[in-house]
Amino acid sequence: MGYRFFTARFSLGRIVATSAVIALNLDLESLLRRHHCGDWGDLDDDDRRANEAALTHGDRILSHYCLAGGVRIYIVTEHDRSSTCIMLREEY
Repeated sequence: MGYRFFTARFSLGRIVATSAVIALNLDLESLLRRHHCGDWGDLDDDDRRANEAALTHGDRILSHYCLAGGVRIYIVTEHDRSSTCIMLREEY
C-alpha cells in the first residue's frame, strides 16, 4: 500500500525520538513522512483500521516499520496530537 506523497493527514505536534533511535542514524524524516501521510508500514489490518478510525475519533495513531537488519521502528502520535514519538520496538 503506497502512501499519499506529502499529503499530511493529521497533526504531529512536538516530534521526539529516543536516544536509541537517534544513535542508529536512520532517515527519520522519511519514516516520519510515511507516518504523517497515512502509510502505517507493517501493521496488521486491525491496527490499520484503528488508525483510520483514530483520524476521525481522536485516538492515538501507531505506525510500525521493519527495516534492514531486523530493526523495528514504532512511531506513535498521541490522541490529542500534542506529540509524536519515534522509538524502537523494544521501547514501545
